[in-house]
Amino acid sequence: MPHAVIYIHGFNSSPLSLKAQQLQQYFVEHQLLEKAEYELHVPELDHQPEVAIAQLQSLIERYDGQPVLVIGSSLGGYYSLWLAANFEKVCAVLINPAVYPYRLLADLLGENQNLYTGQRYILDETHIEQLKAVDVKQLPSPSSVLLLSQMGDETLDYREAVDKYPSIEQRVSEGGDHGYVNFEQEIAGIFTFYEQHLQRLKLQNNH
Repeated sequence: MPHAVIYIHGFNSSPLSLKAQQLQQYFVEHQLLEKAEYELHVPELDHQPEVAIAQLQSLIERYDGQPVLVIGSSLGGYYSLWLAANFEKVCAVLINPAVYPYRLLADLLGENQNLYTGQRYILDETHIEQLKAVDVKQLPSPSSVLLLSQMGDETLDYREAVDKYPSIEQRVSEGGDHGYVNFEQEIAGIFTFYEQHLQRLKLQNNH
């Protein structure tokens, strides 16, 4: 069975975001789909955290316990960490992740609009409580999570992730922005990290 790769977009984003497009282009250029090594999923997530998590769980469960790579940006990084903590073989890459989204979004209560789809909805306390419900208290295996963070993130303080996730591999670069400048240059390294994750799983199974 091909390995699943799931790109998880951030708050008020969509599969049309730049990083999602760059990842899809990487798959095309390297013919990963034609080689049947990987399957790429870029789901459009519901604005309600509870529903979004259910969408992602359902997608992972299709692979019946097989290893899965999740790549999450911003709020998607927050979701990705929860998935790695709750599914043993999930490998998570966090890109400028939201560490405390329930604090950040508390300032945005009221009507919101998705930047890509134009969908309007009301952000309320229910959303905040649903975000708190998936806060990871105990990190998954450090070898299954990678942090990609840029100091120039104008939306989130990169130090929050650096401080909260000290045990995982951290690749922190100067400059950049919240969208993560030059993400396309990081993709090959993401796949290398995932392949190392697969090797560790094989070693565990052999013991």
